[in-house]
Amino acid sequence: MDVLERYEPIIDDFEAFRAACERPLPSVVRVNTIKATPERVRRAFDEAGVEWRGREWNNAVLEIDASPGTTWPSFHGWSHGQEEVSAIPPVALDPAPGQRVLDACAAPGGKTTQLAALMDDEGLVVANDNNLGRLSALRFNTERLGVTAAPVTNQDARNFSLKEFPFETFDAALVDAPCSCEGTIRKNPTTLDDWSEGHVRSVAGVQKGILRRAIQATREGGEVVYATCTFAPEENEAVVDHVLDAEDCRLAEFDVGLDSAPGVTEWNGEEYDESVRKARRYYPHHNDTGGFFCAKLEVGA
Repeated sequence: MDVLERYEPIIDDFEAFRAACERPLPSVVRVNTIKATPERVRRAFDEAGVEWRGREWNNAVLEIDASPGTTWPSFHGWSHGQEEVSAIPPVALDPAPGQRVLDACAAPGGKTTQLAALMDDEGLVVANDNNLGRLSALRFNTERLGVTAAPVTNQDARNFSLKEFPFETFDAALVDAPCSCEGTIRKNPTTLDDWSEGHVRSVAGVQKGILRRAIQATREGGEVVYATCTFAPEENEAVVDHVLDAEDCRLAEFDVGLDSAPGVTEWNGEEYDESVRKARRYYPHHNDTGGFFCAKLEVGA
């Protein structure tokens, strides 16, 4: 847990944060509204004797006292096991039915299928991932959850090409970037065993390339959401600060209804654009969740 001490200067109650990181993560599912309503899923849990607790911020998110993949709603494709903060980015993007959306790092498909559900499975969600081995999970989840609007592509998101598509830009994009995964420590206690600052710097370079390409591939007036499951400012605010200088975009305010902290504007002697405060940091002790970072960008002046 020593790695986490580097974040003590930027976390409001560090002892509560450390204690939360050491507790097991609650079991959470997202209702798949393509196939069922939240009310129907709750009734199914009641009938199966599965205890559930709702979440005020999102009617489709439920904590249950069972393994998410072993329940009848899961078998029917009515629910999908998805860590609670992982449901934030699609809600922040808030795509409309009929839009064209890029999910740049889509596997295994939790956010892809959530985007499709928010769009009533109308329009297009291009589910891209550069890892060929993960595409089977992505396809399985889109099929199990009844998504028909999500073609799967296998490209390096840093150089994503639209030459095979009959349009030149997307209306919106989601970049749930590969990262050092520090925020998943409650689910994966060994996450930090191989942590290094060198890895953080290396993955930050990849993140910058992916986010820049997503912005370039999105029309003027469109929106891009950038997210990671890490606490490292090098992978979060520093990446956003980089694209603010490199691309035509600006940060936008958003609020999904969960407690959060603003983005930090200074870290280890580096200063970031003041507007990165509009990004949100979700810490384990705030909402009894994993850790997450999310920023929303508007493309064009």
